[in-house]
Amino acid sequence: MPLLSPPRSGASSIEALIARRDLSAVFQPIVEFDDGAILGYEGLIRGPAGSSLESPFALFAQASAEGCVLELERAAAITCIEAFARLACEGKLFLNFSAGALRQLAEARDDTLALLRQAGVDPERIVIELTEQNAIPDIGNFLPALATLRTAGAQFALDDYGTANASMNLWVRLQPDVVKIDRFFIHDIASDPLKFEAVRAMQHFANASGARLVAEGIENEADLIVVRDMGIGCGQGYFFGRPNAKPARAVTDDARQAIRAGHIAVFPEATRSVSASPSGGMASAKMMVRAPALQRHATNNDVLELFNRLPDLHAVAVVENDEPVALINRRAFMDRYALPYHRELFGKRPCLLFANASPVIIEKSMTVEQMAKLLASDDQRYLADGFVITDSGKYTGLGTGENLVRAVTEVRIEAARYANPLTFLPGNIPISSHIARLLGNDAAFYACYVDLNHFKPFNDQYGYWQGDEVLKFAAAVLADACDPTRDFLGHVGGDDFLILFQSDDWRERVMRAIQLFNEGAQRFYAPEDRLAGGIHGEDRRGNPTFFGFVTMAIGCVHVESHGGPTLYSSEEIASVAAVAKRRAKHEASGFVLIEADESTALLRGQIEAHHGTLD
Repeated sequence: MPLLSPPRSGASSIEALIARRDLSAVFQPIVEFDDGAILGYEGLIRGPAGSSLESPFALFAQASAEGCVLELERAAAITCIEAFARLACEGKLFLNFSAGALRQLAEARDDTLALLRQAGVDPERIVIELTEQNAIPDIGNFLPALATLRTAGAQFALDDYGTANASMNLWVRLQPDVVKIDRFFIHDIASDPLKFEAVRAMQHFANASGARLVAEGIENEADLIVVRDMGIGCGQGYFFGRPNAKPARAVTDDARQAIRAGHIAVFPEATRSVSASPSGGMASAKMMVRAPALQRHATNNDVLELFNRLPDLHAVAVVENDEPVALINRRAFMDRYALPYHRELFGKRPCLLFANASPVIIEKSMTVEQMAKLLASDDQRYLADGFVITDSGKYTGLGTGENLVRAVTEVRIEAARYANPLTFLPGNIPISSHIARLLGNDAAFYACYVDLNHFKPFNDQYGYWQGDEVLKFAAAVLADACDPTRDFLGHVGGDDFLILFQSDDWRERVMRAIQLFNEGAQRFYAPEDRLAGGIHGEDRRGNPTFFGFVTMAIGCVHVESHGGPTLYSSEEIASVAAVAKRRAKHEASGFVLIEADESTALLRGQIEAHHGTLD
C-alpha cells in the first residue's frame, strides 16, 4: 500500500488538511554531550498557524474523533521528511509513529524507501520513535515489521521511557537502538534524588542492553550537568532549542559552555535526606489507594459509571468472593469507549470482556525486597495498570506503579546514604566518593575542613541536647553557604564538617558562613553567659579555664587540576584539609588557606608517609 493514501470523498477536516498539504514541520535538536554537536533533530508536526488545529495535541485529538489517526501520522512523516530534505540539515531525523502506523510503514517498505530516495534522505539517517500513545496488543506479530524497517537501514527508538506503555517489557523485547527518557524524570533531576535514582537504574540497563540514552526535557544548566556527569550521552530540550521550522545548525555558545563546564555535578542523593523508609506492611499501606471494586457480573456500563463518578481513579479491580480476578485500566477502557458505537455495542456486556484477567497482585505483607524483585522482573504491567493489594488473598485496595517505584527507591536511597543521623548530611563514605569523583575528573576544587572552637566545654555545660542544636545550626549555616549544584557538604562527625567547593566565589561563602555562625551561636547561651562573653569550665587537664563563645574555624586546601591522572586519594585530601583546619583554629579570623604549591607538597608528604608505612 502507498505511504499516503488519497483522501476519501467528502473528506473531513483532518483529511482536508492532508489533501491541501496544509501541515508544516518543526524540528528540535538532539545534542551529543561529548562535543556539543547536534546528533539530529526530532521532526514534529503542526497544523495551520493561528487555527484551533495548530498544536499536535489538537490535530491528533481531532484525527482520533474522525478515525484517521494513521493517515495523519503518515502525512506528518512525509511533511517532516520533505522539510528536512529541503533544509539540508545534517544528522539524523527522528520520526514519531504509533505501533499501528509503524506496522503500515513496514508493509509499505518499498514506497517508504522510494520517498526517502526521492527526498534525498538516506534511510540510515532515520530513527523511528515508537510513541507511548497506544499499547502493542501482540508484540510477537509486531517484531517482523520492526525487523523490516531495520533491514532497510532505519534505527528504532523507544520514546517517553518511564511512562504509560513505554516499559521495560518493551525495552527487553524490542531491543531499541535508542531510548528517550521521559521529561518527567529529567526535569529538576539536579535536586530530586528519586528521579536521579530512577534514571541511574535506566542507565544501568542501557549499558547492559547497548541502547543509547537521550534525556528529554533539559531546561537548565543544573539538570544538564547532572545528566552529563551520570554518563548519559545525549539530550534534548528547551535549553538547546525549541521546535522551529528553521532549527539552528549548532548549539548556542551558552549551551556549549554549559556542556563543557569544568565543575562536577553534586548528585542529589548525596545532599538530600529522607525519612525512615517503610518496610513490609507499612510500605503497602503507604502505597495503597482505597478504591471500590466491582463484582464479576458487573457490566461495562457499571465500569463507565464508576470512572465518571471517581475521576481520579486510575483503575478498578474486579472481584469474586472478595478475591481479585481482574483489573481494568482507566485509560485503556476510556480510550476504547471513545470509539464510535462502542457503548451501544458493548455497554451491557460483562466487564471482564476488556479487563486484564491476570493483574499484578501484591500481598500486604510483602517485604520491600520482594517488591524490588517485582521492579526487576520482565512483567512491567504495573507501570501502566497499577496493581492490586490484598490481605490474605482478599481485596484491600489498589496501588500505582509510581508509588511502588517510589517506595522501593526510598529504601534503596536510605540504605545507600550513609548519612549523619543528626544533620542527615552525607557521612564519610559519600564524602570520599565525591572527592574521588572530583579527582577522577581532574577537577580543581577547594577542600574546606570545618571545626567549632570551644564546642566541648559548651556541650559539657549545657548538655548534649543543646549541643546538638548548635551542630544543627552549624549544618544549616554551611548548607546555606553552598551552591547545591556545585558544592558538596558532608558531616565527618561530631563538630567536624567538610565542604568541597567548586563555586568561584568560595572565599566569600566561607567568610559569610563564619560570620553568620559566630553571631548566631551566641543565642544558645544563657543571658548571664552572653553578658560575660563565655562560660567557666575546665581544660583537658582539669584546670579552671574561661572559654569564649563557640566559633567556627575553616581551613581550606586548594587542589589543582593536573591535566592527567590523579596522584592522590580521598583520604590524603582529607588529611591535608585537617592540617589547614588546625591552623585556622589559631587564627583570629578563623580562616586559613593552604595554596596549591604548599598543598601539593603536603599531599606528596602524605603519599611518602603512606608508602613508608607500607615499607
